[in-house]
Amino acid sequence: MQIQDLPYPDPGVPDARSGPRFLWWLGRNQLGGQFKSLAWGLLHFVSVCALPFCVGLAVQAVVDRSGSRLALTGGLMALCGAGIAVGDTFLHRAAVTNWITAAARVQQLLARQAAHLGSALTRRVAAGEVVAVSTGDVEKIGWFVEALSRFLAAALTVVVVCVGLFVYQPALGVVVAVGMPVLAVSVLPLLPRATRRADVQREKAGRATELASDTVAGLRVLRGIGGEELFLDRYRRASQEVRHAAVSSARMWSLISAIQVLLPGLLLIVVVWHGVHLAREGRITVGELVTVYSAVMVMSYPLRHFEEIAMAYSFSRPSARRAARVLSLERVTDTVGTRAAEVPAGDLYDPATGLLVPSGRFTAVVCGDPDAAGRLAERLGGHPAEAGTSVLLDGVALDELPLASARTAVLVQDKDPVLLSGSLRELLDVPSSGAVGAAEALAAAQCGDVLVALAQGSLDTDDPMDARITERGRSLSGGQRQRLALARSLITDPEVLVLDEPTSAVDSHTEARIADGVRKLRAGRTTAVFTSSPLLLDQADRVVLVHEDEVVAVGTHRDLLRSEPRYRAVVTRETEEETALQNAVSDEAALRSTLDDHDVALRGALEEIEETA
Repeated sequence: MQIQDLPYPDPGVPDARSGPRFLWWLGRNQLGGQFKSLAWGLLHFVSVCALPFCVGLAVQAVVDRSGSRLALTGGLMALCGAGIAVGDTFLHRAAVTNWITAAARVQQLLARQAAHLGSALTRRVAAGEVVAVSTGDVEKIGWFVEALSRFLAAALTVVVVCVGLFVYQPALGVVVAVGMPVLAVSVLPLLPRATRRADVQREKAGRATELASDTVAGLRVLRGIGGEELFLDRYRRASQEVRHAAVSSARMWSLISAIQVLLPGLLLIVVVWHGVHLAREGRITVGELVTVYSAVMVMSYPLRHFEEIAMAYSFSRPSARRAARVLSLERVTDTVGTRAAEVPAGDLYDPATGLLVPSGRFTAVVCGDPDAAGRLAERLGGHPAEAGTSVLLDGVALDELPLASARTAVLVQDKDPVLLSGSLRELLDVPSSGAVGAAEALAAAQCGDVLVALAQGSLDTDDPMDARITERGRSLSGGQRQRLALARSLITDPEVLVLDEPTSAVDSHTEARIADGVRKLRAGRTTAVFTSSPLLLDQADRVVLVHEDEVVAVGTHRDLLRSEPRYRAVVTRETEEETALQNAVSDEAALRSTLDDHDVALRGALEEIEETA
């Protein structure tokens, strides 16, 4: 896989049982790139480590006054220089390719998982954590995949050089062969502590990212209630905690780096000291001493990659664990389904609550608990995030249909719909039946003032349909975003449309016009609206009261207001004290009526007795 071939046609099925298994899976899926990087790495490192041998041969040739050997050594040095240049160039190219392709694979997997889970993802994992995994964690995972082949090339080069020195000059080669493994494993006792500090830093950074994401998302509300500085102070404290954790982690890694510099220096001193004694005794030549000295000095270069792979693994392991955690999440229902792809039409029925939404009618649903209303609305769309009894559409279980068929049959707009950035024309370009045009949907959702605001705020076009909408529609008010989202849902013209509090952010006059517009536009189509607004409830063909996850009353808005106290308490926002007082007044009136009836009866009885007497 090359960079120009991205994205992957199929990123594959990851092994998400643990972080190390996920890293191993990534490596196995890039064996071609890893072997290519390993080959170029070996060429580069071996060429670098061959230079000391050339230098030793050149020195000995000068000592022996051999011009031919000096010329041959010069040719070998030129060949090593070419190997260094070519190997380094293509090693960098192959390594960066491995990094980018690994990061792209992880990002594709995360994007596919987000699309697969939908709203269930942010309910199981914080939104800030998802952002951190798809940005910083992806980069660290790619770093480890990229560094792995370079480390293997460096390790093989160290082995080759140690064997070569032992064969070339056993007296000094044995010192190097014993010292190099000690250098390679010298930092291992410090790695667990460095890894723990890196984990703490990553955890605090994730919390800060989550806090920043939540603050930015709710900045308009925070400014409205005067809580902006409070949340900024919280973020400042979280940022300082990240800084302190990063400094603590950097201290440990600086200690590891110092050891990686100190120990090779000590080995070099030992080699020089021992080599000088051997040279004075005549057991080695000056050229051999220079060769071994230069080889030990140059060996510090491949040894640096031992530190790099330790850092890469320490930082990528927690990142891979978090990515594996996200990728291991599963839907409650299978998106493939067990039935053939079809779009049924008929009554929508929820066996769990007893809620019935008749076909072709406008049904309003009232729930005292907003969270319960959101869960019920999601369940009506099929394939919910939580396990439970499937909703039936014309007797067909939606959870048994393929996800695409269920979404075509029933569209659910939640209470916090998201507007994607782009032009208004692109926003409204959604899969639809074609029966409802953009102008009709915008008019029904009362978006006239939104179109004017978009046209006035656009500098490059006078057509509001071509005006740009910023990320999540932040340049619009809450009511304007809500009405555009409603228009988008109306354009799709699904068989069943479920709206969860579609007018909670608009004024009463606009809400009344929206209620009338939606009712007329959806005439003959099945519509369910979760709301407690009297203006919407009065437009509904039937109103259903759901209390404690059970349907307790069905009727019209006006009938339920008179006959159902629980409905009246939700719709009119009566407090418990007001409800109790009203019940007490009703009881007192009934008692007075009863006493009056008894008084009339008693007077009648006395009059009959007097007449008889």
